[in-house]
Amino acid sequence: MPSPRKTRTKTPLRRWRESKAAQRARGKEIISRLREKYPNAAAELNYGSAFQFLISVILSAQTTDVTVNRVTPNLFRKFPTAKALADSSQAEVEDLVRQTGFFRSKAKSIRVASAQIVDEFNGEVPRTMDELLRLRGVARKTANVVLGEAFGLASGVVVDTHVKRLAQRLGLSEATDPVKIERDLMKVLDKEDWIFAGIAIIWHGRRVCDARNPDCDTCELNNICPSSTSPTRPTRSPFTAKL
Repeated sequence: MPSPRKTRTKTPLRRWRESKAAQRARGKEIISRLREKYPNAAAELNYGSAFQFLISVILSAQTTDVTVNRVTPNLFRKFPTAKALADSSQAEVEDLVRQTGFFRSKAKSIRVASAQIVDEFNGEVPRTMDELLRLRGVARKTANVVLGEAFGLASGVVVDTHVKRLAQRLGLSEATDPVKIERDLMKVLDKEDWIFAGIAIIWHGRRVCDARNPDCDTCELNNICPSSTSPTRPTRSPFTAKL
């Protein structure tokens, strides 16, 4: 007889009433603690150039970095540059990226984006948000990841499913739209922390603040997170009284 399935309860979202200054102070402390926990936080995709990183990020939609890292060595061995990938056939690229899911759409996107890079940007990955957004398969999340990881440029904060979840749980945004969440995070966090914040929050979401079973008791943020279920969670923002 199969064992009964565990009932999972949704972690309630809570917010503290706090001033913008208190929220910013708390945001600064969140980043400080994440820096201590994840000093080497970085993208977990393997790549050899900005172009290869861009392609890897496009392929990572709706799949894991582990899967992408299994696929890209053969892809980049055969098509190491934008020109090579732009000149490829749809069928051969589909076959190489099949494991990542949505392989027909992804193959089309990376081939068209490669052709755009060759035709419009002299074969080089563009370094501005507006230019990156012109590429097939690139939205703000992908553009922010590429600008931050490949070029060290902070144009915004990466917002994926983990960042969306943690921004809400941490009381840094009430929005559900990724663009609005990004805007809220850019107001709360110092610009110098934008690149690190996106990556570190993703790491924390994967390792600690799980969507269904967040490990609040061992979380380094449990006493500054309004949604924490840990007994250490205060009933009001610990930063309000300090300001």
